[in-house]
Amino acid sequence: MFLALLELRAARGRFLLMGSVVVLVAALVGIVSGFTTGLGDDTVSALRRLPAAQLVFSSDARSDQFARSLLDEKTAAAWRADADTEATPLGVSITRGTTNRGTEVDLAAFGVEPGSFLDPSVTAGDGLAGAAADSIVMSAKLADEGVRVGDTLVIDRLGIELHVIGLTERSSYGHVPVAYVPLKTWQRIRFSTPGAPASAAAIPGQFSALALRTPPAGTSTATLDKRHSTTTLTKEEAYEAAPGYTGERVTMSSIQVFLYLIAPLVVGAFFAVWTVQRQPELALLRALGASRRRLLAHTVLQAALVVVLGTAGGAVLAGAVGLLVGEQVPFSLPATTLAATMCTVAAVGLAGTALTLRRVTRADPLTMLGANR
Repeated sequence: MFLALLELRAARGRFLLMGSVVVLVAALVGIVSGFTTGLGDDTVSALRRLPAAQLVFSSDARSDQFARSLLDEKTAAAWRADADTEATPLGVSITRGTTNRGTEVDLAAFGVEPGSFLDPSVTAGDGLAGAAADSIVMSAKLADEGVRVGDTLVIDRLGIELHVIGLTERSSYGHVPVAYVPLKTWQRIRFSTPGAPASAAAIPGQFSALALRTPPAGTSTATLDKRHSTTTLTKEEAYEAAPGYTGERVTMSSIQVFLYLIAPLVVGAFFAVWTVQRQPELALLRALGASRRRLLAHTVLQAALVVVLGTAGGAVLAGAVGLLVGEQVPFSLPATTLAATMCTVAAVGLAGTALTLRRVTRADPLTMLGANR
């Protein structure tokens, strides 16, 4: 151990350079992980907060189900009767509106039955239960964009006026802040034709999905889907129905995988060169009676110090980036995610040192000493 530390001190310039590379690689992996988590939250956080176990869609919607699926109350009643579980309609659509103070916002309108288990709890103002039909409870993300409780929000092109009565926790869908409205109001937003006279009779009583509070009891979902021409997904499976979720996850995960592949190659290449340069020292240690196990421990200790300290520095840098960007971009790096990511970086980095171990263990003191004379 003393010799390992002595070499680190003697060649501190080289090891500082290598440590800096490890810091940057670890920080980059952490930053990418933060963006992966942040983008995922910004796409499906509203779905994650739904107190539902499964979501039922129409069978003809095989992708982008929230945009393409349409169910009616007849199907919902049949599901309630056969599934023996609490179920409530859910409507999802993205729209745009302008407040009476001139603030323009995009919003994901979630249509729910007031008083149902999907009706969100509020952190300020009033909830939808018992409120007027033109009421809306907005996410805190809309408040960040300038919307206030008490404002009137007019849906663009449709002229539908909604009164903001409450505020709920931060949530979004497809990178758009969520606002909860009564289901009938959502149906007006979803099915109204711009410029056409409003007529309640012309608005179909349909919705995007049926939310099940618990899985069906007694009958399998496959049987119920076949009976009612529906497709049932778990809440986690329904994340893929959110716009852009799958593509973003695949892209960011691919970048992470490549960084995990780069880390061991960089560390391994450095220590391979370092081992070649230390051939005379290794030969001398073997000639003085040092065992292969001791030389291995010596090499692994150096690699561990460089990789672990570099990874720790990268973790600090990634955390600093998260604090710097704040809530301006979709970035989320919880301590557990950061720790898991940095442990993976350290592990693959140490795995790269395996490229150098064979040369260390095969050191022949007589041949190597003779070759230097």
